[in-house]
Amino acid sequence: MSKYVAYLNGEWIDSDEIRIDHRDRGFRTGDCVFDTARTFDGVIFNARRHAERLMRSLKYARLDSGLTTDEWEALFHESVERNKDNLKEAGDFYVYPFVTRGLGWPAPASGPPTVACIAYPLYFGRWSEWFDEGVKGAIPKTRGLSSDQVDPKIKHQSRMNMNLAEMEAWDIDEGAYPVMLDMAGNVTEGTINSVFLVSDGVLKCPTDSAILQSLSRWTVQDLASQLGIEVVQEDLQPYDLYTADEAFLAFTGPCVLPMTTVDKRSIGDGKPGPITTQLLAAWSERVGIDIVGQAKRYGEMGNPGHPDAPQSDRH
Repeated sequence: MSKYVAYLNGEWIDSDEIRIDHRDRGFRTGDCVFDTARTFDGVIFNARRHAERLMRSLKYARLDSGLTTDEWEALFHESVERNKDNLKEAGDFYVYPFVTRGLGWPAPASGPPTVACIAYPLYFGRWSEWFDEGVKGAIPKTRGLSSDQVDPKIKHQSRMNMNLAEMEAWDIDEGAYPVMLDMAGNVTEGTINSVFLVSDGVLKCPTDSAILQSLSRWTVQDLASQLGIEVVQEDLQPYDLYTADEAFLAFTGPCVLPMTTVDKRSIGDGKPGPITTQLLAAWSERVGIDIVGQAKRYGEMGNPGHPDAPQSDRH
């Protein structure tokens, strides 16, 4: 397994040596915000937007990392640069910054914060086989958080509801990605992705009242506008997914992943749809990488050493 270096509290160290104190509030209470970017051919996609979103999350959570937006963006790039010798083996990297409130009780008296930024390989094997046939979706009983609780627009680690949703989705259909609802029964998002559907040629997605400010979601809408595809944000119910012509998930790693069933019901004809395929091709063109081809190539290799890989593959 190749060695990676990571940033922790002002120092660059072996990423395997990163240790978070068991008393840290990020571990004990999920008092932590983070972000996740990825590279294409070693270049971070939307680095500035990721840095800006991280700063918004920090501001909302009243966490002070001691770094400016410019410094975070520079740190993202430095994380990639310091690990560039691993790029050929990895294919591309995730960049994962996080900030916890540190040690102490109560929250206002805690600190200093734990500040980190880690680059590690994409685990293409997690999704490479699903571009052709599509993933399964399932609607769990556990709901997304309301903005009256913790606003879902920020990326935070208080995620027990999402863990339960993943367990429940597999109870419905093993291997399925959860599609979560809000308290009113409207479709929101998955645990790691945005949700889109297509009906009568119109691309539809939930409003942003109860979902993350997803950069993948923003990119899909931007590409659709470029392609002349009508985009509508509205309240969507499970009925709309069940009766859609096509559906897909958008997230950092695979970018666009077709979803061909939900709750064991076929969406459309049960195959990836033409608008899904068109948007994925447009994303590939924008970043100068064959997203599907890269995923399949590295997926066959197994991405050994990736933290999401099965234990047997982590050599």
